[in-house]
Amino acid sequence: MTRRVLAILAIAGLLTGSPALAADGAKTFQFQCKTCHAAKSSPMGPSLAGVAGRKIASLGDFKYSAGLTAKAGATWTDANLDAYLTAPAKFAPGTKMPSGVAAPADRAAVVAYLRGLK
Repeated sequence: MTRRVLAILAIAGLLTGSPALAADGAKTFQFQCKTCHAAKSSPMGPSLAGVAGRKIASLGDFKYSAGLTAKAGATWTDANLDAYLTAPAKFAPGTKMPSGVAAPADRAAVVAYLRGLK
């Protein structure tokens, strides 16, 4: 029951685009994602600026895994971002991303944060 409530709250947060949710996502991003990713550029992972709505594996200056290049042409929608953050290796087998964001509420917050990066 608790998981279902958290999932519903996470989805509701995605739909509302709450600034507070994005602020929580920024905190989670700093803790879990910043080692490899940055809003602008990073030597480890692709830039996440503008990732929401962008085509998957579309930055020319980053060498993507075969799992992500197989998804090229699809778009980083909220649902795709959530699926990737839930289980990166399931979404894109062979991905270089070692782990995702376990808690649905944290994932929703990170997606809200990513949606705001330009």
